[in-house]
Amino acid sequence: MTWLVTGGAGYIGAHVVWALTGAGERVVVLDDLSGGVPERLPSDVPLVRGTVRDRAVLDRVIVDHGVAGVVHLAAKKQVGESMERPLEYYRENVHGLTVLLEAVVAAGVRRFLFSSSAAVYGVPEEDPVTEDTPCRPINPYGETKLAGEWLVRSAGRAHGLSTACLRYFNVAGAARPELADTGVSNVIPMFFDALTRGEPPRIFGDDYPTPDGTCVRDYIHVADLADAHLAVARRLTELPAGEDLTVNVGTGRGVSVRELADLVAEVTGIHEPAPLVVARRPGDPAGVVASAERIGAELGWSPRHGVRRMVASAWEGWRLRRPEAR
Repeated sequence: MTWLVTGGAGYIGAHVVWALTGAGERVVVLDDLSGGVPERLPSDVPLVRGTVRDRAVLDRVIVDHGVAGVVHLAAKKQVGESMERPLEYYRENVHGLTVLLEAVVAAGVRRFLFSSSAAVYGVPEEDPVTEDTPCRPINPYGETKLAGEWLVRSAGRAHGLSTACLRYFNVAGAARPELADTGVSNVIPMFFDALTRGEPPRIFGDDYPTPDGTCVRDYIHVADLADAHLAVARRLTELPAGEDLTVNVGTGRGVSVRELADLVAEVTGIHEPAPLVVARRPGDPAGVVASAERIGAELGWSPRHGVRRMVASAWEGWRLRRPEAR
């Protein structure tokens, strides 16, 4: 069968594509290249430039490539930006998903994997966070991901799709340097960017109710996340029509932003300037750490990489693209 991977030229998407093709799956990628890099993709994987909001493009891709399953990663994903531009986030993340599902249903595609987010939990009262933890998102990004889950499950029940929703936590690292994150919206590349320009990396708030006052997050290596997508995609081929599998993808271990900053300094060898604490960002919860028991029990999946490897592999990718960091 052929999988359509939306957003497949992006940082996470490209890793998912390599995991799928490495396991013998056929793949076609749809990406508008607003953040994607075509060179990340295997040379034999077709790339169609377009958006999931374009029904004509979707219909053509699904028919021309014999698509039998979809892995949907294309989305807007910056929490702070979502607070400032909620209409754009709902248009891209919810309306775009609606158009995609309409095309999927019309074409008779029966497998749909939705990349969701731990942002659906908001400020969870449980530690660790299980899939049964109440979902109370506190920013428009998390709201759009939760609405996306509802939409995927409803469409699955109504139209006989086997569906899955992956709630993954903070993604970092790179399987290979050339696949590394090229943006600076995630915390580790943000630290790299500041340090290589001789500026202090910023820590957004140190007055949270956590051991050192900074936010605590569960960091998952992108290669482990890609393997989880592969495992769930293959489970979809066995899942009865109309059923859904929703799982967390994390490590179960929390790392504070202060600890992460110290590790970045150690890995890069750049210890000055020291991190600068600035005001909190709107919409940031104090701590979110996953329980990954369900995905382990259902699929036998477990993370293989620790946070040091995430930082080191991300730094290798950063140095590949940035001569000034070598």
